Amino acid sequence: MTLQMEKVAGSASKATGGTFAALRVPNFRLFLGGQIVSLCGTWMQTIALGWLVLSLGASGTALGLVTAAQFLPVLFFGPYGGLLADRTDRRRLLICTQVGSGLAALALGILDLTGTAQLWMVGVAAALIGLCNAIDNPARQSFVQEMVGPEHLPNAVTLNSVAINAARIVGPAIAGVVIVLAGTAGCFLINAASFGAVLFALHRMDISALYDHPPIHRAPGQLRAGFAYVRRTPALRVPLVMMVMIGTLSYEFQVVLPLLARETFGGTAATYSLMTSAMGAGAVVGGLLVARRRRIGPRALSLTAMTFGVILLLAAAAPTLPLEIATMVLLGATSVAFISTGNATVQLSADPAMRGRVMALWSVAFLGTTPVGGPIAGWVAQAFGARAGLLLAAGAAIGAALYAFGSLRATAVKGMAVKGMAMKGTAMKGTRPDPGRLSPIRPRVPPRRG
Repeated sequence: MTLQMEKVAGSASKATGGTFAALRVPNFRLFLGGQIVSLCGTWMQTIALGWLVLSLGASGTALGLVTAAQFLPVLFFGPYGGLLADRTDRRRLLICTQVGSGLAALALGILDLTGTAQLWMVGVAAALIGLCNAIDNPARQSFVQEMVGPEHLPNAVTLNSVAINAARIVGPAIAGVVIVLAGTAGCFLINAASFGAVLFALHRMDISALYDHPPIHRAPGQLRAGFAYVRRTPALRVPLVMMVMIGTLSYEFQVVLPLLARETFGGTAATYSLMTSAMGAGAVVGGLLVARRRRIGPRALSLTAMTFGVILLLAAAAPTLPLEIATMVLLGATSVAFISTGNATVQLSADPAMRGRVMALWSVAFLGTTPVGGPIAGWVAQAFGARAGLLLAAGAAIGAALYAFGSLRATAVKGMAVKGMAMKGTAMKGTRPDPGRLSPIRPRVPPRRG
C-alpha cells in the first residue's frame, strides 16, 4: 500500500471504540437528531412524489423522467457543489440548502393542495430539489469531519447511514397513513417542516467546538485540480472507481425489486414493500455492527464489495420468497457496510482543502449514476428476468472488488520498489535510513475553532 493508504488504516485503528462513539460529540448528536427528522420527511416526500405523478395521469416513463430530474443535477453540478463547499463556510452553506429544499417541498405541497399541480411543475420542483442536493451532499458529508474530527469519522459516517435506513423504514410507513388522511399534499408539507429540525441543529451548534476548516480562496483551475488530485491519489481513485461501478449497476434496487416481487414470485406491492423493509432492517442492524469496527481502508472496502457481490448472487438464486426475504436482510447489511466504509475511506484520505470536491465526486458516483444505470438495469430485468438484473448487479460488485484487489497489489509492488530504491540510495551515502521517511503518515488533527 502507499503511505496514504496506510494513513487511512492507521487513523481508523486509533478510533475510539463503541457502536455510538461519535454520539459523545454534542454537535454531532444534535445534527444527527435533526437529520433523522428530516430524512423521515424526505422518504415521505419520495413516496408522495411518485404517487402524485401517477395521479396526474402520467405514465411510468414520466415517473422515470421526474426521478431523473432529481438526480441529473447531482451528475452535472455535483463537482461545482463540492468546489463551493471548499470555498465557503460549510455550516452556512448547509443552512442555505436546507432552506432551498424546504421551499421546494412547500411549493409542491401548495400546488398539490390547491389542485393546480401540473406535470411540468412537478418536474421543475424535482429539479430544484436535485440542484439543492448537488450542493448539500458534499457540504454535509464534509461537515461531518468538522464536527467529530478524524478520530470518530468512521463511526459517524456509519451512524449516519443507519439513520438514513431507519428513516427508510419509518418514513414510507408514515407516508402511507398521511396519504390516506390528508393526501399527498400532507407529505410535502410535513417534509417542508422537517427541514426546520436541521436548521435548529445548525443554529444551536457550538461553533467553537468545530474542527477548523479554512475555506480556500477563489482561483482559476480549482475544479480541474480536484479531478487531477483524485486521479493521482490511489486511496481516492480506487474507492471512487468502485463506487462508479457499483453505484451504476448494483444499487438499482428500485428498478429490479418491483419486477422480482411481481414477475418472479407473483407477488403484489405488499411483497415489494416487504423486500424493501427487509433490506432497510438489515441495513440498520448491519450498520450498528459495522459501527464497532476499528479499521477501514481500501482493503476492507474491497472485501466488503466482494461480500456484497456474493450476497447479490445468493439473492439472484433464492428459490422461494422466504429465502429471498432473508437474503434481502443480508443484502441491506452488506450494502450499508460498503457505503459507510467507502465514505469514511475517501474522507480520511482527502486533503482538507480538497475534501468538498472529493466528496462531490463520491456523491456523483453514488447518486449521479442513477440516470445511467437505472435504464440499463430495467432493460436487463425486463428482457431477461429480474434474476438477470441481480446477476448484473453482482457482476458489477465482484468486478469492482477484483479491480480494487488488482490496484492494491500493483500499488504495493510499486511502493516496495520505491522504498527499496530509497533505502539503497541512503545506504550508498553511508547513513542509516530515516524511519520517519518510510513510516505511515498520520493524519494531522485540525485545530478547533475559537
